[in-house]
Amino acid sequence: MIRDTILSPDAPKPLGPYSQAVRAGGLLFVAGQLPLDDKGVLVGENDAAQQTETVLAHMAAILREAGSSMDKVVKTTVFLTNLDDFEAMNDVYARHFSAPFPARSTVGISRLPKGMLIEIECIALA
Repeated sequence: MIRDTILSPDAPKPLGPYSQAVRAGGLLFVAGQLPLDDKGVLVGENDAAQQTETVLAHMAAILREAGSSMDKVVKTTVFLTNLDDFEAMNDVYARHFSAPFPARSTVGISRLPKGMLIEIECIALA
């Protein structure tokens, strides 16, 4: 199986030993995207909607870099530190995806670094 990594200059560089995305066969596996600007500073403190916008913009940039797009996403996993933010996240999410929507899991977690409220990863068609 051929495997290569994707690095978009329009999304934050990985914070650790992982790739922004990996293409394997006909699929792209995009790592969890975080609400950080290009200097690694949190965007939208205490604002789940703004953080979701930022995360999905990073995801779209990585997908474009790989020759894919948001309409080729088949699965997402959303991690929220507070499930009370679900509605705000869902409103933004619905503007970035169209029918047929990707499959999605939403998971409540205890915390993310630097006061982040959300992280989203995806699998897309390459």
